[in-house]
Amino acid sequence: MAPAPDPVPEVTPEAGLGAPAPEAAVQLEEREPPSTTGLPRAPNLPLDEPVETEPPPTAPNPAPVVLQELVLLGREVPPKTSTRLAWAPTQSFEGIYVDTPVLVVNGVEPGPTLCLTAAMHGDELNGIETVRRVLYNLDAGKLKGAVIGVPIVNLQGFHAGSRYLTDRRDLNRYFPGDPEGSSASRLAYSFFHEVIAHCDALVDLHTGSFYRTNLPQLRGDLRNPRVVQLTKGFGSTVVVHSEGTAGTLRRAAVEVGIPAVTLEAGGPSVLSEDAVSHSVKAIRTLLNHLGMTTRFSLWGDPEPVYYNSVWERAQVGGIVFSRVSLGQTVKRGDVLGTVTNPITNVRTRIISNHNGRIIGMALNQVVQPGFATHHIGITPPKGQISPPEDVVATDPGSARQLADVTTDAPAGSGEEAAESEQPDASAVEENHTPAVENSADEVGDEDLEED
Repeated sequence: MAPAPDPVPEVTPEAGLGAPAPEAAVQLEEREPPSTTGLPRAPNLPLDEPVETEPPPTAPNPAPVVLQELVLLGREVPPKTSTRLAWAPTQSFEGIYVDTPVLVVNGVEPGPTLCLTAAMHGDELNGIETVRRVLYNLDAGKLKGAVIGVPIVNLQGFHAGSRYLTDRRDLNRYFPGDPEGSSASRLAYSFFHEVIAHCDALVDLHTGSFYRTNLPQLRGDLRNPRVVQLTKGFGSTVVVHSEGTAGTLRRAAVEVGIPAVTLEAGGPSVLSEDAVSHSVKAIRTLLNHLGMTTRFSLWGDPEPVYYNSVWERAQVGGIVFSRVSLGQTVKRGDVLGTVTNPITNVRTRIISNHNGRIIGMALNQVVQPGFATHHIGITPPKGQISPPEDVVATDPGSARQLADVTTDAPAGSGEEAAESEQPDASAVEENHTPAVENSADEVGDEDLEED
């Protein structure tokens, strides 16, 4: 009989295959394969346990847009607005207030307030059209700051076709005015305090007076640094140093800290397209210079600065005929024109006593002896970049002092006399009697007073 097989041993948890199981499990946990991305695995956390993470950075709140605020003549002008206001300084005979229009363009962003004034003299039309073109072509939505335009300051004179107020006073000799003074003084006081006091800069627009015309030019007190800075913003426009006659709007504004210039262009009673176009272009260039608008082109090279100017005068009466034009360069001894006696048929030459440029002149007309015919900007000494300390615009003697240091060409007419022409009286006396010279601001010569 075959022997019985050995019994199969009983496998218990304590022996055989079951014993090493816990150790193997630990080994498997330690050898877990790496992440397929190559990055560390996220911790195995319960789904309901929050994961602490840093919040994403948030952008700071944008600063609020500051809008341009303007209150004028008792009215609030909202930002990004163009409007018309009324300045009513006087009453008519019937007791009705007479409104003077004031145009306002208030931009959307803060900036300077520029004031433009025209027709301070009622017969000066070029400035009226200049203000209209500038103001009505401004976009308030793209403007920084505000522009205030008064097309006709002297409404009385404008209605009468006169340079003056109805009482024959020149309004531009009464600033800053007096609330208890004459009619002109009260008008000046009201305008200065209700309108001009709100300005950061002022451009007062004028023309020549009494059948005279001016090359487009700026007049300002070049001893004032803020005025000098303002004159640099007008592009290709001649600059003439002038303190300003007492009582003018420009001088009164500067005295209270408002930089101001006069922009002269053309003559009275007629519209000159050339004068208006130049003035509009100059003011638009200024707006860009002040950072109020954005332009992508510059306007020409700077024009000369004249620290002194004089008027040459007719030595006899008659009819003046000019031989030069505005902007023309002249030398000492050049013939500027002639004065013809219509009865005797005798001509007398008008001779330049200076080197310089014609910046203003009388139109051809009947003149009396001593009549100012040609305004010459005197060529400054080489290298001069500021007004001499001893030169005052209202002092003719200082003008002669500056003229003496210039290099003048020898005197000479350069032309043959007409058949019936007598020797030029001014040329004959040139070395014996100095020519009478007057600055643009000469006090007491009403037809030549500036502004």
